[in-house]
Amino acid sequence: MRLGFIVNPIAGMGGKVGLKGTDGVLREAIQKGAEPVAPKRACEFLRKLKENMNGKIEVLTCPGIMGEQEAENVSLPIQVLPMKIGEETSAVDTKMAVKFLIKAKVDLIVFVGGDGTAKDVFDVMQNGVKLPVLGVPSGVKMYSGVFAVNLSDAVDVVLAFAANRAEMAEFEIMDADEKAIRSDVFSVKLHGYLMGPFVPMRIQGSKQLSPETVDEKENQTAIARFIIEEMQTEATYILGPGTTVKRVAELLGVEKTLLGVDLYKEGNIILDVTEKKILGEIKEWQKTWIVLSPIGRQGILLGRGNQQISPEIIKRVGKHHIIVGATKSKLESIEGKILRVDTGNSEVDNVLRGYIRVVTDYREWRLVKVK
Repeated sequence: MRLGFIVNPIAGMGGKVGLKGTDGVLREAIQKGAEPVAPKRACEFLRKLKENMNGKIEVLTCPGIMGEQEAENVSLPIQVLPMKIGEETSAVDTKMAVKFLIKAKVDLIVFVGGDGTAKDVFDVMQNGVKLPVLGVPSGVKMYSGVFAVNLSDAVDVVLAFAANRAEMAEFEIMDADEKAIRSDVFSVKLHGYLMGPFVPMRIQGSKQLSPETVDEKENQTAIARFIIEEMQTEATYILGPGTTVKRVAELLGVEKTLLGVDLYKEGNIILDVTEKKILGEIKEWQKTWIVLSPIGRQGILLGRGNQQISPEIIKRVGKHHIIVGATKSKLESIEGKILRVDTGNSEVDNVLRGYIRVVTDYREWRLVKVK
């Protein structure tokens, strides 16, 4: 099998620094202390792939930081595409790479990036190209359905595809208006569909928006009331994004960003915090809690749109100080009724796996498996 491999080296850099994406704000992200995410994830993906592919997969990739360097880091033999890139890459380079891979007649394109990268791939394939695509998650949000849940799942999907054990499906390609999101306005557009390999429980699927119904809002309110009753007055709470957690803030009488991460302590709120701000503000970690709600349909709890709550912060807080709220309809929408984590740190992911208590109504909760 001939595998085309593309790395978007700047994908995900806006996450920990609270920029909710990297499109158009790379300089600002760097100034805030952002570090590359995608190259490390690409190396880990290629390392796992190398360990399992038994020499049956030929990899074609881009020069330099868009694939060649990552392959060299794991000593994976590759064929480098005859294309030129600059020191700083852009969407133009991604689109050029897709064109080269189509011409090279690869069997599958795997890209490391986020929704913006998926959109770039989609733009090239609008003219009837039926080449299957798989995303290795490395962006900030990743609302599109073409992504594997995590690195290991991405490798499993590639191996299943190579062995003709994967079904083919059409996946929604969705991209958020990052400028609007930075203003706390949720704006996501469906651009179209890309074909890709599907293996149950390995592909994340696209995000499902919370329904604007009376029952849903009442369920969110009941969850928020129960969470507040259990809150400790002297504790600090890291509030994740989403409408359910926002309802908690509303009942507490404080403002909250819908799409950001905020800090609440003793009636005061610090809005839209970064990883660095959280680490600087919190002194007593044993009195700190994280309040989260999973992404609809995807079921992802950590690692999508809340990278400010980094592996280092999760380690300090601990799994037993994570409060999860999800309406009954949201839990029903999640494939397999299983929550998922993809923090970028396998050690932390393993600690989070198992079972976690999820508040589903007032004084009502259930144990849900975390994978």
